[in-house]
Amino acid sequence: MTMEFTDRVTRVEPSATLAISALATELEAEGADVVDLSVGEPDFPTPENIVEAGKDAMDAGHTGYTTSAGILELREAIADKLADDGLEHTADEIIVTPGAKQALYEIVQALIEDGDEVVLLDPAWVSYEAMVKMAGGDLTRVDLSETDFQLEPALDDLEAAVSDNTELLVVNSPSNPTGAVYSDAALEGVRDLAVEHDITVISDEIYKEITYGVEPTSLGTLEGMADRTVTVNGFSKAYSMTGWRLGYFAGPEDLIDQAGKLHSHSVSSAVNFVQHAGIEALENTDEAVAEMTEAFEQRRDLVVDLLDEHGVDVAVPEGAFYMMLPVGDDDQAWCEGAIEDAHVATVPGSAFGTPGYARISYAASEERLEEGIERLAEEGYL
Repeated sequence: MTMEFTDRVTRVEPSATLAISALATELEAEGADVVDLSVGEPDFPTPENIVEAGKDAMDAGHTGYTTSAGILELREAIADKLADDGLEHTADEIIVTPGAKQALYEIVQALIEDGDEVVLLDPAWVSYEAMVKMAGGDLTRVDLSETDFQLEPALDDLEAAVSDNTELLVVNSPSNPTGAVYSDAALEGVRDLAVEHDITVISDEIYKEITYGVEPTSLGTLEGMADRTVTVNGFSKAYSMTGWRLGYFAGPEDLIDQAGKLHSHSVSSAVNFVQHAGIEALENTDEAVAEMTEAFEQRRDLVVDLLDEHGVDVAVPEGAFYMMLPVGDDDQAWCEGAIEDAHVATVPGSAFGTPGYARISYAASEERLEEGIERLAEEGYL
């Protein structure tokens, strides 16, 4: 039997970041020592107080279904967290999801249909493109590589890209894959264009708690943006809870109502006891988050210095735990060679819409980072 598959599936490629990680795992299974700088996952264990909260919730019997949008206590804790960031949302304007990726998927599915224009800021996280294509939308992309991945100097390019036909703009600050944190002036430029052209904006803030010497602004706090911004965040990165699969989004009530239909008919709800662990993460884990962020900053500085010793200049990230390494025209071949010859896994910049670069994750120990950079240099990749 030959199955016929839908256009919405065949028009997208598998996740490049997960594909590279799978290749690294294969090599390791064959006995190779792979320095994996491809994965967007903190190497720290989940803080113990969060783990204990999850165990306690299971012991207390929180193992059944919850309301689809999430337990009220967690949505209220999220609303309090958002209020600290300057965003005003009630618990009824929040949906808790199994990971922030699911939140983004539900938003795009609720807002985008065939032929709708979505604008991305390149380099852009790999799944944005796939989500838009699966919804039938058309992509317009704005290249930030010529401005050290900063948005403010490229506002004229963004202005040229958007129009009254633009349905959705995706802003990710701090950024995956660049680590860039957009300035207030940049976000005000986004606000002006969104208001002028009546554009809904996704503000993906999954790395908001991981910044170095800068304080990122939540886009929805700007005048005129409260009713047109959908704020996405989660627990995977800041709280080292990748495998717990817990995220959320907050937005206008009518969007929550419509996206809630998709949510209830697909994932039903996030895991009950994981939601209880999420409350603990939000309320009692600031010190652990600060310690992890300090470690990421030290690792960032180490990698920047090591690359500089080999004559490689990079845009220094202000947040997240990634940086973009210039590698020449054929970034796909560079990344394939790096993992085959040096056993160092990275992700091609073309996967993020920006050829000529490779993304390095420095969410690894200083020892492994030093080993990875040394291997790349020894094999002639720097």
